[in-house]
Amino acid sequence: METRYEQHPALPNEPQLSDLVDLLAVIFPNESPEATREKLFFQSANAPVVTQLAYLGDQLVGCKLGYRRKPTHFYSWLGGVHPDFRQHGIATGLMEQQHGWCREQGYKSIRTQTYNTWRSMLILNIKSGFDIIGTVQGKHGLTIVLEKRL
Repeated sequence: METRYEQHPALPNEPQLSDLVDLLAVIFPNESPEATREKLFFQSANAPVVTQLAYLGDQLVGCKLGYRRKPTHFYSWLGGVHPDFRQHGIATGLMEQQHGWCREQGYKSIRTQTYNTWRSMLILNIKSGFDIIGTVQGKHGLTIVLEKRL
């Protein structure tokens, strides 16, 4: 089955929003669905959250969310693939979709952060042209900050 990608200029409407929250709860089990939903709405009140979604058939299996931080700087904020569907290129596809959109919009760089425990995401970012530019103390430990010039 082929992966279908969708892009939304902001958070999707229901029922896709609930599907997104449920997916993020599986990807990030340390956050409750309620806390995730609250975080999404809080961020979207500050800046539109551009949302990339990946589907296999009718099932949402991956997502990538981000927002504008500065006129030419985009922040890739949240994302991942359901554990049952990893290692099939879905995260790479989501990243390519997001970066292509960012180029079209005139962004010059993308920044993201990850924890060392998310090794596959760290490796994908480095393979995709991101550089490690520093670390900051995060909610769950030391966070690795990465940036890519477009």
